[in-house]
Amino acid sequence: MSDDEEDEPAVELGDGQDVAGVPITQVSARLMWGIEKSDVRRREGDTTIRTPDGPRELGDVLDEIDRTYFDQRQTFESAVRDVIGHGPVPTE
Repeated sequence: MSDDEEDEPAVELGDGQDVAGVPITQVSARLMWGIEKSDVRRREGDTTIRTPDGPRELGDVLDEIDRTYFDQRQTFESAVRDVIGHGPVPTE
């Protein structure tokens, strides 16, 4: 970065309300695939994720998933979305 460039974000952020939790894609990006559900719980179980019904701990969502192993990122995200649902995430 040159001295002439300013330290501003590349995308301007809005002034709206904050959204509690992190996107499930952010959690899945931190993991290596394939992975057992118990390892996901150990590493990220206390992480609060965004859902259409408001924030939830990932460990609680994992309790509702029957799978014990996720072979790839898409499998994990699909299983989580089957539990939390699809749709817009409410702001605080």
